[in-house]
Amino acid sequence: MLKHDIVVVGAGLAGQRAALAAARAGHDVALVSKLHPLRSHSGAAQGGINAAVGKEDSVETHIYDTVKGSDYLGDQDAIEFFCQQAGPTVIEMEHFGTIFSRSDDGSLARRAFGGAGFPRTIYAADRTGLALLQGIYEHLGTETIRIYEEWFLLSVVVRDGRVQGISAFDRRTLKVEGIAAKAVILATGPFGRIYGRTTNAHSCTGDGVAAAYRAGAALKDMEFVQFHPTALMESSILITEGARGEGGILKNVNGERFMARYAPHVLDLASRDVVSRAIVTEVKEGRGFPGGFVHLELMHLGKEKIESRLQEICDFSRTYAGVDPVTEPIPVYPAQHYMMGGISTNMKGEASIPGLYAAGEAACVSIHGANRLGGNSLLETLVFGKQAGLAAAEFVASAPDTEIRAEDLEKETAHIQQLWNRTEGESPRALRTELQQTMDQLVGIYRTPEELFRALRQVRALQERYRNVRVIDRSTTYNIDLTDALEVGNLLTLAEIIVVGAIARTESRGAHTRLDFPARDDKSWMKHTLAHWTVNGPELSYAPVAYTRWEPKERVY
Repeated sequence: MLKHDIVVVGAGLAGQRAALAAARAGHDVALVSKLHPLRSHSGAAQGGINAAVGKEDSVETHIYDTVKGSDYLGDQDAIEFFCQQAGPTVIEMEHFGTIFSRSDDGSLARRAFGGAGFPRTIYAADRTGLALLQGIYEHLGTETIRIYEEWFLLSVVVRDGRVQGISAFDRRTLKVEGIAAKAVILATGPFGRIYGRTTNAHSCTGDGVAAAYRAGAALKDMEFVQFHPTALMESSILITEGARGEGGILKNVNGERFMARYAPHVLDLASRDVVSRAIVTEVKEGRGFPGGFVHLELMHLGKEKIESRLQEICDFSRTYAGVDPVTEPIPVYPAQHYMMGGISTNMKGEASIPGLYAAGEAACVSIHGANRLGGNSLLETLVFGKQAGLAAAEFVASAPDTEIRAEDLEKETAHIQQLWNRTEGESPRALRTELQQTMDQLVGIYRTPEELFRALRQVRALQERYRNVRVIDRSTTYNIDLTDALEVGNLLTLAEIIVVGAIARTESRGAHTRLDFPARDDKSWMKHTLAHWTVNGPELSYAPVAYTRWEPKERVY
């Protein structure tokens, strides 16, 4: 039997930082990933990482901007800790070898991001996530960490009220294995592939979040789904907020800088929920371009600035949209980008099951509340990845031994065998496509009760059809058809929770906009949604928001 003190599932920034912290505390650590670590979705993050390091900026302002950006649903004690750790975290990553962009005086270059009172987003051109990932991966190699590369998580094993380890399979052999551990840290990232129009990679299917939910852990604030305002119209490839931070301008078909109507003080650098709603409104009211999009103009910035600071954006626009940002506007429209919700944890990354931890986008601390500010997600992975690794290391120092028994693997093995043996049934790709169409059309930026209830019926119908899903491919090495089938099951599980939470929350707050309840309702809804698994679907309960100093008030940008 495979056995380690701590198993970290997911090898993006949060998982690698957690593994590094736990290993340096002297423990036997394993890192399980369905991808090569450098292919993790963290590498797709473009714009930057927030830290109040400028002379005119302050940690206090970063805290306030994050509280305000969360539409006051973020836990303020967690936000204070998070922002206080920002500067030291960026310095640590620079010492790890991250090559950040520099200003003329040699200091860290910073750009403006939406919802921020000062330019505090430190960047490496428009490849910040990849630069951070490469830096931390090099340091991972200095520790004795076992990496299970291209292993697929099946379940979190819980017995006697605590975590025993995980079940997973090696994609090269398809053999189901147990990995015993005193602590498990889930850092499997987002689940944006619930939607068809998303900036997320195809691998972002919420495997760890779904496994934690099925194991009995609480999921928090799942109804809050962030849409990024600027994604390429056809492909949904992300156009970083850094493009607007460098001075990019959004315009409608009439040539108007329309954000003056929605955020007169900060214009294109309002928070993401505000800008996304503005773009959708412009298109719905007939001021979009034929085909339903708006333009992002960079031409006025000049060729040198565009090509030096926004290299990837130039490549993406030229390759996938056939436009040159130096001379032409970029066609953009919002796409699903980030999940504010995830596995409910405290600031140490502890989930509701002893021995279970989570970090990064798979977790919900909550620092983002109802809406995440750009530049805070990369910081979140590093700050709370480290905290989860340290907390797990402390826990296992006195935790009793664990084991994976044969019966712990029976359910997962039987499920895979059923998929394998079924000769007729549903195609996982067809189910995934129908789910994505349902979420795109009915659970988007603007939500109505009629559409949400229709979405719930459709998702549950797809869950019923999933019971008869089959795997056509019979190969026993890197069977993508099998992986697809398992991922679709996870997506269907999480989609139901999003819709149920959205139906229940009868207010508009941050990224959750109900047309029938257009106002924020602090009296009734200043609380976190918690979802627990039951045989009849998610059971919702609620938890208070942590306050320190800032009382809720109207958000104005």
